[in-house]
Amino acid sequence: MAKGVRLADIAERLAVSTVTVSKALSGQKGVSESLRERIRQLADEMGYKQPSAQHKEKRDKSYNIGVLVAARYMEQGDSFYLQMYQQVATRAMAGGCFTLMEVVSDGAEAESMLPMLVQEQKADGMIVIGRLADGYLDRLEETDVPVVCLDFCSEKRKTDAVVADNYYGAYRLTNYLFDMGHRHIGYVGTLLSAVQVTDRYFGYARSMLEHGEQIRPEWVLEDREKTGGLIDPVRFMQLPEEMPTAFVCSCDLAAGYFIKKLREHGCRVPEDVSVTGYDNYLLPELCDVALTTCEVDMEEMARRALRILIRKMNRETYRSGISIVDGHLIIRESVKKL
Repeated sequence: MAKGVRLADIAERLAVSTVTVSKALSGQKGVSESLRERIRQLADEMGYKQPSAQHKEKRDKSYNIGVLVAARYMEQGDSFYLQMYQQVATRAMAGGCFTLMEVVSDGAEAESMLPMLVQEQKADGMIVIGRLADGYLDRLEETDVPVVCLDFCSEKRKTDAVVADNYYGAYRLTNYLFDMGHRHIGYVGTLLSAVQVTDRYFGYARSMLEHGEQIRPEWVLEDREKTGGLIDPVRFMQLPEEMPTAFVCSCDLAAGYFIKKLREHGCRVPEDVSVTGYDNYLLPELCDVALTTCEVDMEEMARRALRILIRKMNRETYRSGISIVDGHLIIRESVKKL
């Protein structure tokens, strides 16, 4: 194959040095035109391609990229992951690649059924948006299809992943609440229900610790089941008798439901209680309060996931592991200065 032909192979056939061959093929001076032509002709016959040409072939190659999203993430009118898919699709198209989305049903996930995109060999590589069951991911990794996880990482396997910096994002949000004069601060989010929810809690906890404030258990409110991940403000978000002055919510969707819950109990936002979200994505019909939040840089996350996946499909050298993307604090009207 062409990639096995070296400059030394051409030099040996013509009894010249590799430097001479390199100069001839790169158009440098110091080689007669007759020898240069002989070298070029032999290089063509042997199928030699210069590294720059090989790189261009890989760079210009078009791939079909499969995108997997669990059905449960498409419910509750929460299309955060749909927007993330659109970022992936837009950037893939700009790079000459095509995306094929497959929604993984609860049954297929529970039974670890391979996606049709893999079964029918329609995808050259896969991006998994949002966490899927470990058994399902194990089955996917048994195939020879390159995989990159987006917005989650797996602790039990070495799959490449791109995630938001949830820990420091929540840390900055909580610090902002302290800067605004708040000291009694709660957290809304069921711990261990999702990596993002738990990481954001620890960012909140660090800020509380650094400011000398203890975390009161009654101010850490669950918002969903530990399995499944669907937010349920009726069953959860039980307000304490003594309220803090502010809450950090695990995501904008939780914040939207929580603000409604507060209003049902006669609490105004931000006049009585300040609330922050996370993600910078909230449907207008869920909340009429301009929410202070931490923006997840979906564009950069999609760019990195595609870059890693394409390098894997090209069998290029790349930095494997977890890539963390920083977020941005968005200050709006849901926090009152005390």
